[in-house]
Amino acid sequence: MMSSEAAVADTRRLNSKPQDLTDAYGPPSNFLEIDIFNPQTVGVGRARYTSYELRMRTNLPIFKLKESCVRRRYSDFEWLKNELERDSKIVVPPLPGKALKRQLPFRGDEGIFEESFIEERRQGLEQFINKIAGHPLAQNERCLHMFLQEEIIDRNYVPGKVRQ
Repeated sequence: MMSSEAAVADTRRLNSKPQDLTDAYGPPSNFLEIDIFNPQTVGVGRARYTSYELRMRTNLPIFKLKESCVRRRYSDFEWLKNELERDSKIVVPPLPGKALKRQLPFRGDEGIFEESFIEERRQGLEQFINKIAGHPLAQNERCLHMFLQEEIIDRNYVPGKVRQ
């Protein structure tokens, strides 16, 4: 007789308080938003490159800054990908392609500096960094924190985990 009463008790609806407007429209419990925007092409000839502004907002306790904005170029994303592949156990998603054909001389267009290509790359980089930063194991990696929050990437840093 006791076992059937216990089964009934387990299936009863949990009493939860009704959701009010502050719950519905308040800040989400945990969030991490990363936007890549404002591409800028600088330099001339072989020293010409495009950099992107990377803005991060979060309330995750692992990140020491809750908001940051840094400028990164494609080679910085390559650096992050290589660091994560070497030091972490996560499967790192691919970066948008290198566009080698667009870098050939004597093209009739702007090659890798063409507006449509820059926008396509911006979207790919944004997807890449959001996938990585959203991964719980990657969030512990010092290289990710440096990439997202430090003005200058110290390529001589000591790889390791971030402690809360």
